[in-house]
Amino acid sequence: MPKLVILVALTLSFGTCGRGPEAGSANATAPDEESRRVPPSDPAQIARIQLPAELDRVLRDYETGWRNGDEKALAALFTPDGFILRPGHPPVRSRDSIEVAYTNSSGSLHLHAFDFGLSASTAFIIGGYGYGPDTPDSGKYLLALRKLEDGKWYIAADMDNGNVGR
Repeated sequence: MPKLVILVALTLSFGTCGRGPEAGSANATAPDEESRRVPPSDPAQIARIQLPAELDRVLRDYETGWRNGDEKALAALFTPDGFILRPGHPPVRSRDSIEVAYTNSSGSLHLHAFDFGLSASTAFIIGGYGYGPDTPDSGKYLLALRKLEDGKWYIAADMDNGNVGR
C-alpha cells in the first residue's frame, strides 16, 4: 500500500484526538456516530477551532508564502515527497515540482481549521480558506502532515477544492 494512503488512513482514524483537554488520553470520548455522519445543513454552522501552536504555524507560514508569491517558501512547507492535489490538475509530487506548480500563486489567502488530529508523528487538519479575513469561505482543504527528524511539522499532502457558487 502506498505511503500516502497509509498516512491518510492513519490520520483519519484519529477521530477527535487533539481537541480538548482529554485528547489522546484514555478518558477521551468521540462524539456519537450519528453526530459525525450528519453534516449541518448550513456550512456556516461548522465552527472554526484553534489549533495547537505547532500546527497553526504551518497554516500561518502557508498564508505568508502565498501572500508573498513565494513558491520556494511554500514548497519548503512540504515533506520532500509531498503532494498537492488540486481540482482540475494532475497530482504534483516533490518540493521541486510543488515550487513549479505554485509559480505565480499569490493573494490574500486566509486559512482556518474546522478539525484536526494529532499523534506523535502524523496529523491532519481539515479547514476552509478564503481571500479576505471576513469573507465567506471560497473553498475547503485537507492537510495530511508528518513530523520530520528536525521536530517540525510538514505537509505530506494538500488537497483542496472550491465551494460551488462562490
